[in-house]
Amino acid sequence: MRTVFVLGGARSGKTAFSEALAGESGLDRHYVATGRAWDDEMRARIDRHRAMRGRTWMTHETPLGLTQTLRSELSPARVVLVDCLTLWVTNLMMEEQGDAAIDAAFDDLVAVIQDPAGPLILVSNEVGLGIVPENSMARAFRDHAGRLHQKIAAAADEVYFIAAGLPLKMKG
Repeated sequence: MRTVFVLGGARSGKTAFSEALAGESGLDRHYVATGRAWDDEMRARIDRHRAMRGRTWMTHETPLGLTQTLRSELSPARVVLVDCLTLWVTNLMMEEQGDAAIDAAFDDLVAVIQDPAGPLILVSNEVGLGIVPENSMARAFRDHAGRLHQKIAAAADEVYFIAAGLPLKMKG
């Protein structure tokens, strides 16, 4: 396993699928969590995820410095799972980084995954299958996520789309 990209809708089963893939590797498992606790509901969700992973994972809370974390944590002796890229995009946008800075962050991530120092699984929400959002920020988010997904899918060795808990292998 080199770089695997797992894409799907909310509650599609993509994290469970990705965690199972990581477990099958037999390597030490490192979880890079990009979520931020913006409110009580998100804080509770993050706590639930931590508890479900238990002590079998080394967790790295990384809302922004994703490529730096990957450069330091990727190793042939461990599998690294990033969950999720769309939360990372949200964090970049909430930091009011402009389009050029966001695109540069995407390019930095692609550079890391094109030649990873160890097995890597990237999880993201597909947000482009629905209606056109009503406001400009939501449209910008959808557009950023779509551009990022295309870049990641092109660079990844394997790509899966998950729907209703069922994986569809799209590449590799």
